[in-house]
This record gives sequence, structure tokens and C-alpha cells, in this order.
Amino acid sequence: MDRISSPRKTKEIVQKYGFKFSKSLGQNFLIDQNILDNILDGANICSEDYVIEVGPGIGSLTQNIAERSNSVLAIEIDKTLLPILKETLKNYSNVEIINEDVLKMDLNKLVKEKIADKKPKVVANLPYYVTTPIIMKFLEEKVPIESLTIMIQKEVADRIQAKPGTKDYGTLSIAVQYYCNPKILLKVPPSVFIPQPKVESSVIRLDVLEKPRVYVEREDLFFGLVKDAFGKRRKTLLNALSSGNLKLEKDLLREVLSASNIDEKRRGETLNIEEYATLANNLAKRL
Repeated sequence: MDRISSPRKTKEIVQKYGFKFSKSLGQNFLIDQNILDNILDGANICSEDYVIEVGPGIGSLTQNIAERSNSVLAIEIDKTLLPILKETLKNYSNVEIINEDVLKMDLNKLVKEKIADKKPKVVANLPYYVTTPIIMKFLEEKVPIESLTIMIQKEVADRIQAKPGTKDYGTLSIAVQYYCNPKILLKVPPSVFIPQPKVESSVIRLDVLEKPRVYVEREDLFFGLVKDAFGKRRKTLLNALSSGNLKLEKDLLREVLSASNIDEKRRGETLNIEEYATLANNLAKRL
């Protein structure tokens, strides 16, 4: 069967339907079969897997997932792509296209109704302008998934996997690592897309943990501390946290930092996730 992902076939489909790429929807279609194979190899897709795809485009990745998995739920926001997908994927009875905005969906309800007691894997070439909101929706809403294997902007992938003390380490690093084990699988050049994006891409797999990496009494305090610490990352912890959104008194902060064995002169970018958890739990006891 002709591969949708071949440059010739992709151009033929785009021209046949008069499809216009939407910059606002971040539409860039993959035209390299090796990259698609590497994505599915990295996601460990097998015949027993149920897969959720976000943003199938014209079906290049969808076709490959369908051939390896049990079934695919592909969520596409762009109505103009529906007749194209109906045509390109007509031979795959295990694919269901859902015309919705993934950020507005009840994903827990979707999984319960369509997949029941199975944990699906998410595989997607995500629109770069909404990468973080989509990732965090799956994680924060605790959608029962096994993993996310996603093509995203290289800069964002580097931030997700970053370690304490590095320039890429920040709120996104901690937010994702709280829920997952991240692993960058491969880097992807702009030349394998139509149209070519202006940035390099990476494929990253996020293996969702059975329970969060650290125990915290109050997640709102934990993430609030993280945001305040990185909101003014060049300031010391004492000054950043006392002038942040949590509006914490310096005397209270000194007490909590001391109880947590954390020097008040350190900067937020030097703390690991365990130290933030200790800080949040000690603060929770005093509020």
C-alpha cells in the first residue's frame, strides 16, 4: 500500500483536496518513513495496544499506528481534514476519527467509554503552539494512560528532561517529572516536514508513573512554591518566595527552609524535586 508519508503522496493529497496549511493550528506533516518507524519503535507499539493520537493531519502517523496496534482514536480539531482522513484511512477499520479540540474534551470519559479498563498509549506529532497545555492536560487530569510518545519542539523536550542546576531546568521540568519518567528518543530536522518548521524537533517518551515521584501533602503548595522560585530565578529562595504569588512571610520562610535543611541563599534552579516536596510539606504543617 502506498505510504501517506512519502513526499510524493503527501503533495498529491494536499493538491487533490486543495488543502491550505494553517499556521494558527501549527500544521506540519511528516514525510519521512524512517522517522515514523522510529517513533513507533520508541513508543513500543504492539498489536495489543490501544492508542490515542492528537492531531493526525492527513493520517501519515495514523496509518503506521493502525498497522501495529489494536486500535487508534485520532483526535483532530480541523474539520477540513475530515474528508481527507476518511479517504486516506478508509482501509483501516481499527481507526476512529474524533473531530474535537483535545483541550476541551473530557479525556477520562473518552478512555472509559472507548477503551474501558485498558491503559492506552498516546502517540502524536503535537502542534507546537499547544504542546505544554496538551501534555499537562493528560497528566494533571490523571487520564489513565501508559505513556506519551510525542514529537515536540527540541527546546521544549530539553526543558522537560532537564536536571537541577542547568539553564533548561524550570517549572516544566518539575511538572512533568512529578508525573513521568522522560526520555528523549531522537532529534528530528525541519527537512522531514511539509511545510518545514523554523525549529528543530525531538521525539520524547514520557512513561507515566503509577504514583507521583514524590509525596506532597498539598499539590497546590508544591507547585506554587516551584512557580514562585522560578518566577524570579536569579533571586535567592528567600527573596523569590517572599515576593511571589504565595505571599509568604520571611520569618515563616526562614523557619521552613531551616527545617528542610535548605540554605535560604540558594536559588530555585538548584533544588531537586525531592527538596521542593520537603519544603512544601514542611510549609503545609505550618499553615
